[in-house]
Amino acid sequence: PVTAGSIVVPYGHVIGNEKWRGSEIAQRLQGKIRLMFEDGLGLVDFHLSNRTCILYISEADLVAGDEFKRRLVRFRNASSLGGIVIVEKTRISDQYFLAVQKLVVLELGMVLLPVANQGEASQLITQLVSSYVREQCKDHNSNPFLRKQCSQLAEPSVFRTVQQIPGVGKTKALLLLQQFGSIHRLCNASVKELELVVGQTVAQQIHTF
Repeated sequence: PVTAGSIVVPYGHVIGNEKWRGSEIAQRLQGKIRLMFEDGLGLVDFHLSNRTCILYISEADLVAGDEFKRRLVRFRNASSLGGIVIVEKTRISDQYFLAVQKLVVLELGMVLLPVANQGEASQLITQLVSSYVREQCKDHNSNPFLRKQCSQLAEPSVFRTVQQIPGVGKTKALLLLQQFGSIHRLCNASVKELELVVGQTVAQQIHTF
């Protein structure tokens, strides 16, 4: 199970579980926010930040039985992340809603947000991400290094170039460009500076490259 800090979410992005690729929720999020997919998120459906994630309970999950309850309890027991539970509250699933609310809010101490469908869920996720970005920008305004993160990210060509470095994928390329701002500064970074962003092994690969 995923713990806080083990998934690094680049600034202003959402990392989605691979199982949501091609879904209505993913299609509606594309273009509104920067959505990336990763395998191995375990019980989590979407990561909004390094510390906050979403667990999505669909109408089908509610009707199918108690498996979703076991998933929520496993998440709560094994994770130090803040979990937001989005539940599809429809005509069919309405009868289960009170029991779910009691479990999520009273017993597990997590936030529960009801939605009518995946379209509404995508709007909600977009709003949550915007509010995180606004908060971070507010905090960062006093720091010139962090202020840069609130402006636009690097050119697509630069982003693609950084991804060519061995051991660097999309997520790490974004983190590196946020930290160093240009290829020139990235080339001149010490292993120590790189380690702070991508860890020891990848830092060494980048430096050698």
